[in-house]
Amino acid sequence: MSRMRAVKLEHLTAVDLFRDLNERELEELDNVTTMSTVPKGRVFYRPDEIGEILFLLKQGRVQVYRISPDGKKLILGLLDAGTIFGEMSLIGQRMYGAFAEAMESCVICVMSRADIERLVLDKPQVGLRMLEVAGRRLQEAEARLEDMAFKTVPARLASLFLRYRATHGDVIEGMTHQELADTVGTYRETTTQILNTFKRQGLIDTGRKRVTLLDIEGLQAIANA
Repeated sequence: MSRMRAVKLEHLTAVDLFRDLNERELEELDNVTTMSTVPKGRVFYRPDEIGEILFLLKQGRVQVYRISPDGKKLILGLLDAGTIFGEMSLIGQRMYGAFAEAMESCVICVMSRADIERLVLDKPQVGLRMLEVAGRRLQEAEARLEDMAFKTVPARLASLFLRYRATHGDVIEGMTHQELADTVGTYRETTTQILNTFKRQGLIDTGRKRVTLLDIEGLQAIANA
């Protein structure tokens, strides 16, 4: 077995969706997936892409965003390794006219709709896990929509930190002030002012592309205000 194929199988094995597949089934999956390395800063999916594909992010971080008619960027999600995403209505994964950009060097596996259909028919438990992922994404999207509609910008930012804490812990790294602003739907200057206020209040500490959460109860109070 070549080193590249061994690495690819290792990546597929680590994906929670495929944990019930045996070695033979993983090898079959290997034959229908394409693995590639995407350099930092490259936009590898655009709104004009055609066809239904599913990405398996095995290494790195990806930013999914839309551009408004007036050119404003709105980040829809920051995805970490182990995430599935793409344009595939079959399993509730939709890009909705979004761009996908590598925030750092990424390793990505790609599957087609036909490949997913065969896999789900043969292994229904894989389909169930995909539905679980889609359900979590829907809950996250509803939470963000509610924040944008009803919360002040400080409350949105506090809510964002608390959501990220569930997966990243108390130290959130890799996001610039501009990216935070694009995620909560405001301007970079406004975000910087709020971060400075949170820091003076002892709620957080900040560094280069790093936010350390210090007072969780205080952030929760702001998020729920």
